[in-house]
Amino acid sequence: MKTVLWWVRRDLRLHDNQALSQALCSSERVIPVFIFDPALLSQDAPMRKDFLFNALRNLSAGLEKLGSRLVLRRGNPVEELTKLAQETDATMVCAEADYSPYAKQRDSQVAENLNAEFTGGLTIHPPGAVTKDEGDPYVVYTWYSRTWKSLPAPGKPLNAPEKMPAVPDLVSEPVPPAKENRDFSASEEEARKRMDAFLSGPVYSYKTDRDRMDLAVTSRLSPYFRFGLLSARTAAHRIRELIDSASTESERENCSSWLDELIWREFYISILDQFPYVMEKSFREDLRDIRWRNAPGDLEAWKKGLTGFPAVDAGMRQLSGSGWMHNRARMAAASFLVKDLLINWQEGEAWFMQQLVDGDPAANNGGWQWSSGTGTDAASYFRIFNPILQGEKHDPDGKYIRQWVPELAGVPDKYIHTPWEMPDDLQDKIAVRIGREYPERIVDHSIARERALEAYKQAKNFG
Repeated sequence: MKTVLWWVRRDLRLHDNQALSQALCSSERVIPVFIFDPALLSQDAPMRKDFLFNALRNLSAGLEKLGSRLVLRRGNPVEELTKLAQETDATMVCAEADYSPYAKQRDSQVAENLNAEFTGGLTIHPPGAVTKDEGDPYVVYTWYSRTWKSLPAPGKPLNAPEKMPAVPDLVSEPVPPAKENRDFSASEEEARKRMDAFLSGPVYSYKTDRDRMDLAVTSRLSPYFRFGLLSARTAAHRIRELIDSASTESERENCSSWLDELIWREFYISILDQFPYVMEKSFREDLRDIRWRNAPGDLEAWKKGLTGFPAVDAGMRQLSGSGWMHNRARMAAASFLVKDLLINWQEGEAWFMQQLVDGDPAANNGGWQWSSGTGTDAASYFRIFNPILQGEKHDPDGKYIRQWVPELAGVPDKYIHTPWEMPDDLQDKIAVRIGREYPERIVDHSIARERALEAYKQAKNFG
């Protein structure tokens, strides 16, 4: 009986799984296997690991309903796959291709030792498919997006198998215990339910309202894309159907705006694939020598959401409380760390990866380098978000702030974005003394802005 190992990694789903489909088409028996890789599990990211473990539990249950089961091993992937292949007489390993530096090195080692086939599925179009005519990678999103959209649409998403071959009695590790995230249930069913809910209504105001931190108009699907509980192809297929069937230009523009977000995801994956050094240093060579401040106290205040700027603090507390953060809040918080506090963007990148349930090396690095002005197609270094205006514009009534900074719940709308301007008698009345119940601002934005501009200019001149 020909046997194939389906090596599950970032594709914890049964629907539209190209690696699973290839395995089923290539053999009479498919053995699903997930390997607890110490190199990855040693990372300090408790909420992301909890999400992963719960997703594995749900995938295992789904496989059992189909007559199969998930085999879990712990150790070096090359060694564990080799052992399992010997135990089962497997002739091939099928897996979904990944593009991070570690994943590429790992998969290359597996391919050197075993007959391995890596399929598409992480992206709609793989990095090597979206290039300039001469084959060079794009480093500007606009041009990347135009070429991406000009490529033929991928095939229709694949259905989940109706049944799968039984798996022999094999040694298997238990799934580690994990906390449930009340905001992100880690199942393929939840991913598809969220996509349906988003595409049935909120998507039609996405372009208009996506930056509003106080409104629930984003899809909140990023953790599901991160671990492949939902395929990018499925999402793209659905949104393209809505674009084609839109009855108004407004509907079409809003739907297209969300498709653009899927393309941004692929752009950053392409950048990491083609320029892996971005994980270690700035993409822009002329901004690699910025004289960052060593300010551990300010960094800690930023991490804890105690900067004295309500919109920034709300975002940072949402991050630590839920493992997720509204994208506009991510940009505001990132700009504040890098530009207002003049702290190295890599400090923020590392903290986000530790906290985020959707933490993805490509997207996280791309976002931080964009905010710091050091990356490909980044915001200009002199673009410095005003943390007060960010709140006033994107959380006008302070609903988001009051949710995540409860000590400010009683602050009147007039002062919700600038609580330090409250008269002393009002502070006493509502029991919010600045400097006691809520911190003083740790920096003067106008002064910090000039400091950042000077630091960036010196780096560019030196470079």
